[in-house]
Amino acid sequence: MTQHSDVVVIGGGQAGLAAGYHLRRLGLDFVVLDAQATPGGAWQHTWDSLHLFSPAAFSSLPGRLMPPQPGQEYPDAGHVVAYLSDYEKRYDLPVQRPVRVIGVHADSRLLRVETDSGPWYTRAVISATGTWWRPFLPAVPGRGDFQGRQLHTVSYRGPRDFAGQRVIVVGGGNSGAQIAADLAHDTELTWVTRRPPRYLADDIDGRALFDAATARRRALDEGRTDTGGVASLGDVVAVPPVREARDAGRLKASSPMFARLDRDGVAWADGTRVPADAVIWCTGFRPALSHLSPLGLRGPRGHIPTQGTRAVADPRLHFLGYGDWTGPASATLIGVGRPARDAAREIAGLLEGAR
Repeated sequence: MTQHSDVVVIGGGQAGLAAGYHLRRLGLDFVVLDAQATPGGAWQHTWDSLHLFSPAAFSSLPGRLMPPQPGQEYPDAGHVVAYLSDYEKRYDLPVQRPVRVIGVHADSRLLRVETDSGPWYTRAVISATGTWWRPFLPAVPGRGDFQGRQLHTVSYRGPRDFAGQRVIVVGGGNSGAQIAADLAHDTELTWVTRRPPRYLADDIDGRALFDAATARRRALDEGRTDTGGVASLGDVVAVPPVREARDAGRLKASSPMFARLDRDGVAWADGTRVPADAVIWCTGFRPALSHLSPLGLRGPRGHIPTQGTRAVADPRLHFLGYGDWTGPASATLIGVGRPARDAAREIAGLLEGAR
């Protein structure tokens, strides 16, 4: 069945919902297409012990504060899923699911969004698919030779699957630190990072990271040099489980990165070896943008040039929720609100000017 909408938002997670909020406020005709069967985006697929590193009030989408979770200063993933589900209903956002977008094509003056339930014709597209669905695995020599279990952050669920095993966790960001802390009690853990992890002070949480990102955005908007500020989004927030494991001496990082894997474990350039039953790669993500391949917008090294959230080569296309590429902290709950507002306003101007 062929359908039409002035704006199609691809992705019904936090970025897609923030876009929907602002599109609704501007009175635009839009639809949100979500590949997931239920609300909550990637938060429904995280590991069991994951908690936000900011309190609820600092983890909110535009228009609706996240309520506190009883007994928790930092809400867990289940609480975030419940909040996103409520947000979608509260603002009556037109989310259709499960609808998988196969490709976006230029079709005369419109864009054609091909899906597994038929095409949509639209005047503008907001891509809000995030990064969770495209985990990054580094090209480390010998990765294919290792006979143990290998998995990425996206597949990790909890320490019960590794009890008593020799486990190597790779990655010095918040995911690596939290998963390493999760495993520090019941496994023989080796935590490997490229450089020694940088912990924020124990009394600093995600509020400071957001403040730093906001200051960076203001500096860039005013044409000033980005000085970095007190913290970066790569610093490790010492949430209670991380702090407890660190202070107990169970969370010690080995750096630099090992040089290769072999059949039974990993080895460093100096000949040091550590045997392992499992390697967990907490090595980040890349933007999930395969649905945009038919538009042929990728430039050198696969990057799509943008100005703000808008594709330089096609003003009908905007991006939300992919990190600093589309605005500092735009991959966070509280950080996506501003770029979502900007994208909605630009699209409203585009549609009005084309009438």
